[in-house]
Amino acid sequence: MAALGLIAALTATACNSDSPKSDSSSSSASSSVTTQDNTKLFHDIYKQLVETDTTHSTGSTTVAANAVKQRLLDAGFAESDIQIFEPVQRKGNLVLRFTGSGQRKPLLLLGHLDVVEAKREDGWTTDPAKLTEVDGFYAARGSIDDKAMVSALISDLIQMKREGFKPNRDIVLALTADEEAGKDNGAKWLMENKADLMSAEYGLNEGGRALLVDGKPALQGVQVAEKTYATYQVEAKAPGGHSSVPTPENAIYTLMSALNRLAAYRFPASISDPTRDNFRALAAQRSGQEAEDMRAVAAGNPSPEALDRLSATPDYNAQLRTTCVATMLAAGEAENALPQTAKATVNCRILPQDNPDDIDKQFRAALAEPKLTITPKVDPAGGISPTNGEVMSAITSLTKEMFPTAAVSSFMSTGATDSKYARSKGIPMYGISGLFMVPADAGRIHGVNERAPIAGLEASREFLYRLIKQLSQ
Repeated sequence: MAALGLIAALTATACNSDSPKSDSSSSSASSSVTTQDNTKLFHDIYKQLVETDTTHSTGSTTVAANAVKQRLLDAGFAESDIQIFEPVQRKGNLVLRFTGSGQRKPLLLLGHLDVVEAKREDGWTTDPAKLTEVDGFYAARGSIDDKAMVSALISDLIQMKREGFKPNRDIVLALTADEEAGKDNGAKWLMENKADLMSAEYGLNEGGRALLVDGKPALQGVQVAEKTYATYQVEAKAPGGHSSVPTPENAIYTLMSALNRLAAYRFPASISDPTRDNFRALAAQRSGQEAEDMRAVAAGNPSPEALDRLSATPDYNAQLRTTCVATMLAAGEAENALPQTAKATVNCRILPQDNPDDIDKQFRAALAEPKLTITPKVDPAGGISPTNGEVMSAITSLTKEMFPTAAVSSFMSTGATDSKYARSKGIPMYGISGLFMVPADAGRIHGVNERAPIAGLEASREFLYRLIKQLSQ
C-alpha cells in the first residue's frame, strides 16, 4: 500500500503522542460490544499471519493462505467454499465464498497477504518477523499493512459463521499475493482469470486512513479513487564515438534537455468530487489563507492564485493534477566513449478523471524532442467509486456511532492499491479500516518499526464486523 497525501496533510495538526488516549472512542466503542473469545480469535489469527513470512524474496503467501483455509474449515466453512489459486509457486491466493440468500449481488472483501521486506539491521528496535507488544502497540512488519485488516476480516467472518448469520448476499473474501512487489499480482490475476468468482456489487479494501488528532478520532478517510499508474521508458540515441573528440549530438544531453522541459511542465489542475471532499475536511484543520484556498477547492471554484499556493505543497499538488517524474537513468557504455544511448524511466500518476491518451499527448509535447523513443506502460484506469451511495452512508452512520468525534471524508489516493483492478472491471471499491492512529505511525508503513495501536486494532475489527453486517442484511 502506498503512502497517501492525506496523512501528510494532517501531520502538522496531529497530536505528537505515540498512542491513542485512554479515553478515545476507539477503546470505549469496542469494549462493550465484543467478547473475549472474539478478541482472542483475532489476536491468534493476527499473530499467526504476521509471523508467517510472506515477503517477495523468501516468503510464501501460499503458506499463509493454507493456514487461513484451515482456520476457516475449523470454523465450519465447507471445503467447497474455499479455493486456493497458485498461478506461480509461493504466490498463492485464497478466495472464500460465504454463501448468502442471493437477494443481492455479492460483497467483495479484498486484502493482500504479502508484505514488504524488513531487516532488523535496518534500524528496527524489535524483530520485524515477530509480533511484539511495546507500550500499547504491536510492532512487526505487516502489523498494519495489510495483516491487521486481513486478520480482522477473517475473524469477523468466522464470528458471523459461528453466530449463524445469514447474509442477504454472498460475501467473497479474496486474500492475494504480490500487492507490494513482484510481477504476479494476485488481485489482477483473479480479476482476469476468475472474473465470475470475483464479481460483486461493490467491495471493501485497504487504503482508508483513520487519523487521530489530539488523542481523539478526527477523520475517517474513505479511499474512493486512486491515480492511474503509468510508466514511460524514454530513450535517446546518438552515433557515439571517442570522448576525446566530442560531437554536437550526445544522447545524454538530448535526453536531459527533454527531461528538464518535462520537469518545468505542470499538468492542468482538475478537481473531482473526492478531491473537493478531501480539501473540505482538510480546511477544518487549517486556518488563514491555506484554509481559505482549501475551501475554494471544496467549492469547486478556486482562483489560479489559490491553486498556485496549494500546488507549492507537493502533497496538495499531487491531489490536484496528474504528475510525471523521472525516477531512473541509464546511459553510456564506457567513461571514454560518447554515449550511444541514454534511457530514463518516468513514472506518471494520472488523475482518474483524466484521459490517459490526452496525458500521453501532453507528455510527448512537454518533452518536445522528436528523436526520442517513448514507450508507455499504463495500468487499467479505475474511475471513481460513488460517494453518495449506501456504502458511504453506512460508513458515515457507523463512524458517528463508534467514533463520534471523527468526520468522514472521501478522498483519492495518490498511491496505488489493488482496488484499481476491481474498479477497472466496474466494481466500486472503498478503502476503509477504522484503525485510528496518529500520522507518524501511519508513516511507519513500509518503514522501520511499523506498529499498530492495540486498542485501535480491536475497534477496527469491531467496526469492520458491523459494517459488513450492515451491508449484508
